[in-house]
Amino acid sequence: MKTGVDYYPEHWDKSLWEQDADLMKKSGVSLVRMAEFAWSKMEPEEGVYDFAWLDEAVKLFEDRNIEVILCTPTNCPPLWLYEKYPEVLQTGRDGKRQEPAIRGHRCYNAPAYRGFVEKFVRKMGEHYQNMANLAAWQIDNEVEAGFCCCDSCAEKLREWLKEKYGSLEAVNQAYHNEVWSGSYSAWSQVHPPLGDRPVTQYNPAYMLDYQRFMSDSTIDYVNFQQRLLREYFPQTPITTNTWFCDHMPDFYKLFDKLDFCSYDNYPATVLPEEGYYSHAFHLDFIRGVKQKNFWIMEQLSGTPGCWMPMAPTVKPGMIKGYGMQAFAHGADAVINFRFRSAVGGAEMFWHGLIDHSNVPGRRYAEFEELYRTVKNLKHMEGTEIRSGVALLCGFESEYAFSLQLQAEGAYYLEQMQAFHSAFTHYGVNVDIIDQEADLGKYRIVVAPAMYVRSQKASDQLHIFAQNGGIVLLTARSGVKDEHNNCIMQPLPAGYSDMTGCWVEEYDAVGNRKIPVIMDGQYYQGMRWCDIIRTESAETLAVYGENFYAGKAAVTKNSYGKGCVYYIGTVGLPGLCRRLAEEMLRQTDIPYVENLPERVEVTVREGKGKRFTFLFNNDEAAKEFDFRGIPMRMEPFEMKVLEGGEV
Repeated sequence: MKTGVDYYPEHWDKSLWEQDADLMKKSGVSLVRMAEFAWSKMEPEEGVYDFAWLDEAVKLFEDRNIEVILCTPTNCPPLWLYEKYPEVLQTGRDGKRQEPAIRGHRCYNAPAYRGFVEKFVRKMGEHYQNMANLAAWQIDNEVEAGFCCCDSCAEKLREWLKEKYGSLEAVNQAYHNEVWSGSYSAWSQVHPPLGDRPVTQYNPAYMLDYQRFMSDSTIDYVNFQQRLLREYFPQTPITTNTWFCDHMPDFYKLFDKLDFCSYDNYPATVLPEEGYYSHAFHLDFIRGVKQKNFWIMEQLSGTPGCWMPMAPTVKPGMIKGYGMQAFAHGADAVINFRFRSAVGGAEMFWHGLIDHSNVPGRRYAEFEELYRTVKNLKHMEGTEIRSGVALLCGFESEYAFSLQLQAEGAYYLEQMQAFHSAFTHYGVNVDIIDQEADLGKYRIVVAPAMYVRSQKASDQLHIFAQNGGIVLLTARSGVKDEHNNCIMQPLPAGYSDMTGCWVEEYDAVGNRKIPVIMDGQYYQGMRWCDIIRTESAETLAVYGENFYAGKAAVTKNSYGKGCVYYIGTVGLPGLCRRLAEEMLRQTDIPYVENLPERVEVTVREGKGKRFTFLFNNDEAAKEFDFRGIPMRMEPFEMKVLEGGEV
């Protein structure tokens, strides 16, 4: 378990480098990440390379036994490249090339760009092939599957469709192109979505494929760099960093050929009164991508502020508490962004550990405290999160949801967040895994909004329940086939044999809250109401108002040796917690009752060791009894208990 910082020596006068390295060593830094935006510094002119300055920085850290993560700086090509080869710039939906001088606006598919990336990565690889303190490589930075409409992407899109479908006739059939006279008669008629109309007005089947194509292009680009680096570094771990952006590539495919997952973690500095704000969800999501421990490449260090007004400052306890929260959920390294707040550029007010005053203050002292805590937990290395509960995620459903909004305020991840929050309320570890991943090690599988059909996922859920597993399916499951066209069967199509019920009608209620009655208790749902007709299923809850008052809202059905729940609304916390407890009671999964609000419990174990983390993710102190032990926890405090059971 390691703590570290992001450092940009190219931003600072060399007179600062040595004192910074000494300060890092004193504070306990064991990892430094560098160079992800420094291409122009390393290749100031085409074919002219200068690694001497980076060599000096690397040597400073080597002398202090600090490991370095090097990044391929391909997120920001130098301006000379854009000037001489403008075709490497992304083209927007308006047909215009993006402006250079801001980051990330390169086209992954542009042949000229790929050529320069290969030359540079090879040069960098050759130069650092024998680097003594190299911990890992990070490819690029926060890659996104954003829309590029350039000629290179148009041609690649046609090639992608030809490989997938084989013929235009098959494309027309898959897309139902007879609607609005949209049938293709030549491949030249296939283009990226140019124009100013909203993407929601395009053919949903076409747009889903376009998003799949852009995700695949992003993944191919990362794997292209991964193959280059492997030639020089066959044993060095390779990753890329990611975040939850508007155009996410499919994380499960993105990290498939990489050694571990990395995430950029920025919890909110202002906690909302309600809603799913805890980054425990994001951390469990990233851990579930490869179902193993991960690294944080950027961690909240100060006031965020850059493209938006500055947020209120980080509260006392947040630096250490959120760092420990990441370790609790499976991080093996937490690297804080950034060591120093930048004095220039667009990110000068995205604050680091040391402010513009150049005086280490409260936040820096708390970072040092984080290191001391982690140092005392070295015996925790080799432990991992083991979960009996899995949430299924399908990126194709995420894409399809964003193309056709299902109800006011609805989004794909919402039901996933709702049930993640419900199970973690009982101190239960949760994995968020690919919908097609193996389910064998789980007792409970929650499959929210299985919107776009995956036959493999459906088959595995059936087998899981038949063999004694507990499954929960939710509203908006079985709606679309693999091409994003509606299935002409009663919902949840493909699952109604498991659920023992079907949907007579539905109501998109949006932000309106609907009462749901279960065991005489009133709960609430919102966004959506499936009006359910039961066959073999038992009705567990009914709606409390509207023309469907008294109609089933939640059902349970025996299926094989297991059982299947179905919830026809997006449950608010009370309802989701009630269902989570109902399912947990049927298993041997240990859980905690009566945890205070916003107190999180996580367990890491392995190699005969077991550690229980208790985190007060709140601005108010909490007093409660935990396993017979009186507890008082200050805001954002983490306690670690060794041994025993939850």
